[in-house]
Amino acid sequence: MKLFADSKNLEEVETDVGEPVGQLLTPLTYRQNFRPENDFGIDNGCFVNFNKKKFYTLLERELPNAKNCKFVALPDVVGSARRTLELFEHYRHEYPITQFKKALVIQNGQENFPIEWDLIDAIFIGGDDRYKHSFAVKTIIQCAKRLEKWVHVGRINGVPRWNYFEHLGVDSCDGTGFSMYSENRWRLFRNKTQPKLFETA
Repeated sequence: MKLFADSKNLEEVETDVGEPVGQLLTPLTYRQNFRPENDFGIDNGCFVNFNKKKFYTLLERELPNAKNCKFVALPDVVGSARRTLELFEHYRHEYPITQFKKALVIQNGQENFPIEWDLIDAIFIGGDDRYKHSFAVKTIIQCAKRLEKWVHVGRINGVPRWNYFEHLGVDSCDGTGFSMYSENRWRLFRNKTQPKLFETA
């Protein structure tokens, strides 16, 4: 699983976690794409406050780099799969979204509605903390992986959650806790390296 960091210093993040990272772009911070030739993803900012103008401006800016963008999280409604699916149907037709790989944001209750897999390239696991760890989300991830869709999880801020989703075969994740705080990244580094040290002891 690869960390996508919303950070102005990707090199520092990589040093702390001991492996390459991607970048998460969002209209909330509107950072420069520091490595447009590498993998990155684009979030929509709906978890805080959706600003369509800023979101579309960000997408237009990244049009030349669209081939390296693993997903664009289409607008969603936090906590509501039904409303999120309605927004997905509306926005998926709009330019410049049509030029990118589209991710459906998985929100609470998605197990009660079908996913039109042929219309999406990725899923972005949203929802509240309890829902993220539900059996429903686990099976959605399993289905996505068997259909060879990219799977990204939002708001992974600690080692236990990292381990859980890495075990499920998730492709990428983001989290303020890892993007902003070295202490959390060091914990992740120790989590990744200590088992190897014990194995070779």
